[in-house]
Amino acid sequence: MNNVAKNPADRSIEKRFNIPLPALNWLRSYDRAWLRGDAVAGITLAAYLLPAGLGDASLANLPPQAGLYACLFGGLVFWLFCSSRHTAITVTSAISLLVGASLGAVASGDVTRFGALAAGTSLLVALIAFVAWLAKAGSIVNFISESVMVGFKCGVALFLASTQLPKLFGIHGAHGNFWENSANFLKHLGQTNPTSLTIGLAALAVLVFGKIFLKNKPVALFVVVGGIVASGWLGLEARGVKLLGVVPQGLPAMGLPAIHWSDLNELLPLALACFLLGAVETAAIGRTFAAKHGGRLDANQEFLALAASNLAAGLGSGFPVSGGMSQSLVNEGGGARTPLSGAISAGIILVVVLFFSHLLAALPQPVLAAVVLVAVASLFKLAALKQLWRSDLPEFVVAMVAIVGVLGQGLLRGVMIGAIISLVLLIRRASQPHVAYLGRIAGTRRFSDRERHPDNELTPGVLVFRPESSIIYFNMDHVRDTILDRVHTEATPPLLVVLDLSAAPHVDMHSAHMLAELADELSSAGIRFQAVEARASVRDRLRSEGVDAKLGMVNRFTSVADAVEAFQKQAST
Repeated sequence: MNNVAKNPADRSIEKRFNIPLPALNWLRSYDRAWLRGDAVAGITLAAYLLPAGLGDASLANLPPQAGLYACLFGGLVFWLFCSSRHTAITVTSAISLLVGASLGAVASGDVTRFGALAAGTSLLVALIAFVAWLAKAGSIVNFISESVMVGFKCGVALFLASTQLPKLFGIHGAHGNFWENSANFLKHLGQTNPTSLTIGLAALAVLVFGKIFLKNKPVALFVVVGGIVASGWLGLEARGVKLLGVVPQGLPAMGLPAIHWSDLNELLPLALACFLLGAVETAAIGRTFAAKHGGRLDANQEFLALAASNLAAGLGSGFPVSGGMSQSLVNEGGGARTPLSGAISAGIILVVVLFFSHLLAALPQPVLAAVVLVAVASLFKLAALKQLWRSDLPEFVVAMVAIVGVLGQGLLRGVMIGAIISLVLLIRRASQPHVAYLGRIAGTRRFSDRERHPDNELTPGVLVFRPESSIIYFNMDHVRDTILDRVHTEATPPLLVVLDLSAAPHVDMHSAHMLAELADELSSAGIRFQAVEARASVRDRLRSEGVDAKLGMVNRFTSVADAVEAFQKQAST
C-alpha cells in the first residue's frame, strides 16, 4: 500500500504500544468515495469465504463451524495490521490439508481434542509469526524456491482429489496417503451412490462454467444455496446422500484451547510448516498486488498481521489462517480500495454465524466436495511444470521430488522435504558461483563474459576471470579449480592471469589465503597472477591477511584494461 504520512496521534499510539498499525494511517485519510468499492468487495468476499470456510474445514477433518470461526476472527483483526491493500485472510486448502493429515494420530479419534489441537496450532503459528516479526525475518519467505512451491501445490492438489472424490461419488473414503486413498477409491467405485454423483457432478459443472464465464463472482455461494434447497426439495438424505450436519449457531467460547504442555512438541513441527506456507503465500500475494497497483510490501508487517489473525483464530476455536490467492483476487475484482473490505467481509460472516448457520446443516456433502475440488484446481499448475521442463530441467526435477514427497510421505513431511530441497539448492548455488572468462569488447577498454559474447577479443598470453559472487570458505575451491582447469586446458600456457574482483563484495580469511596459494601455484609454473578492481572491504581483507603483495599489490586504481595493456606493453619491449 502506498505510504501515507503519519500524524502525531498515530505515532504516539504506535510508540506507546511499540506495535505498528497501518490501519491508523489510511483510516485518517480515508476517502468516502472508496466506501462503495470496499463494501461491494466485502460482500463479494464474504460470499466466497463462506463456502471456502466450510470446504476447508472438511479438509482439516474439523466441524464446519471451525472454518467459519477461523475466517471470522482472522478477518476481524488482519485488516488492522496488514500492509497489503487487497490481501484477504482465510483458511487455505494447503494448510487445511496439512492440519487434517497431521493431527489425526495425536487426537486419537477424539473430535473435541482434535479441534483443541487445531486451535493450539493456530496459536503456535501466531507465536512463530510474532517472533519472526520481532526478528525482522521478512527475507525468510525467499528461502522456498518457486519450483518447490509448484511441486508442493501440485502434490497437494492430487492428494486433495484423493480425499474428495469419494465424497463426490458417495462412497466411503480412507484416511491415508495419496496411494492408499486412491486404492480405496478404486476398490469401492462399484458402491457409487448415483444420486450423490449426479448432484455432485451438477454442482461441479456449474462451478466450472462459473469459473470460466463469471470470474471473481460468488458462484460457489449460489451452488451452496442451491444444494441446500435441492436437499429439502428432493429429499436427498433419504436417497443416501450425506449432508453436512448440524452447524452450531452463535459464537464459540473465547479462550485458550484445552491442550497440554506435552502437546506442544507434537504441534511445533506442524505449526512451523503452517507458518512457512502461510508466510510464503501471503508475501507472494502482497508482492503481486504491489507490482500491479504500486506501493511497497512490508514482509515483516505481514508477519505481524499473520500473528494477530492466527491468535484471534486460535482463541476463537478456529485453525491456522493465511493470505489466500483466489480470495484476494476476488477481493480485488470486487473493487476493494483498502483493507476495510476484509473487515466488512468478517462482519457479514459474523451475521451468518449468529443468525443463519443452522441453515447449512442441509448442505449435501457431494456439493461441498465439488466446491473444494474447484477451489483448489488452481493449485495444480500444469503450465508451470511444462515451463520448468522446457526451460530448467534441474528445477523440474526439484518440483517432481516435491510432488513425490507430498504423495509418498504426507503433507507435513512434504513441506519439510520442500524446505530442505530449497536450502540444498541455495547452498549448491552459493558453493558453485559462476566464474566468468572475460574478453575485451571490440573497440573498447571494457571486458565481459565470453560465454555470453563469443565475439569478445582475447589477448594472447592473458587469461582474465571474474568470480560473480563473494569468495568464501565453501565456494573458494570451486573458484580456484575453475581457474586452474582453464589454465591447464590452454594449448599455450598463459603468461598472466588477471582476477577481476569487482563482482566479489566479500572475501573471507580462508579465501584470501586460497588466492595467495593460487598465486604461488601459478608463479611456480611461470605464470604471473594479478588481482584488480577489488572493493575497499576486500582490499582491506587482503592487506590484513598479508597476501596483497602476492596478488600484484591490489589497489583502487588498476583496472582489468590497465593490467592487460601493461602486460602487452612489457611483452612488446
